[in-house]
Amino acid sequence: MGVVRIDLFTTLDLVAQAPGGPDEDPEGGFSFGGWQAPLMDETVGDSVMSGLRDCDALLLGRKTYDIWAGYWPTKDDEIGRLFNRIPKYVASRGTPELSWAGSSLIGGELADGVREIREKHENVHVIGSLDLVQTLLREKLFDRLTLWVYPILLGAGKKVFDGGPVPTNLTLLEPPVAGNAGAVTLHYGLADGIPGTGDMSAR
Repeated sequence: MGVVRIDLFTTLDLVAQAPGGPDEDPEGGFSFGGWQAPLMDETVGDSVMSGLRDCDALLLGRKTYDIWAGYWPTKDDEIGRLFNRIPKYVASRGTPELSWAGSSLIGGELADGVREIREKHENVHVIGSLDLVQTLLREKLFDRLTLWVYPILLGAGKKVFDGGPVPTNLTLLEPPVAGNAGAVTLHYGLADGIPGTGDMSAR
C-alpha cells in the first residue's frame, strides 16, 4: 500500500495561499502572492528535491492542476521532467479539461479514489491544493505531512488548517532543518489515536 504525502509551503501564521507568484491565487483580495520567492534558499531547494525524487504520482486539486498544466508541460528541468513523466490525478467535482499528458480525474468518493491510487503507487505527493489538503486532513487520508515554515506573518490568506483537521496525533519523523533564510522544514507522520489531555497542576 502506497503513502500519501502532503507537501506545503506556509508562513509562520500558517498561510499557504499563493506562495509562488502574484497571480497564483488572488481569491479574497489576497495581495501577498509570491511571498515565498524572496526567502527561497539552497537548503529548502535541496529538501524539496530530496522529497520529490521518490514521487511516482501526483494528487492535485483542480486549481493547482490548472495552474501547473499551463506551466510544467514546457519545462525540461529535473522537476519538469518528473512531473511530465508520472501520472497526475485530479480531485474535482466538476469536469475539468485534462490537457496535461498522463492526467486523470478522480470521480465519486475521494476516499475510494485515494485508496485506488495507493494501490497503484508507492509515493503519492499532494502539493499545494489547499482545499483538497483540508479534506485529506479532515478525513485522515494522508500518511505524511511536510511543512516548510517561513519566518513571516501575513495576517491574511487561506490557512493550512482552516476547516481541515480533526483531532489527530502526528509524530516528528526527522529533526527540523533550518535554511539560511530562516525557513524550517518539518516532517510529520500520521500516528494512531487522538490527542490526550492531562493536568499540569499535578506535576
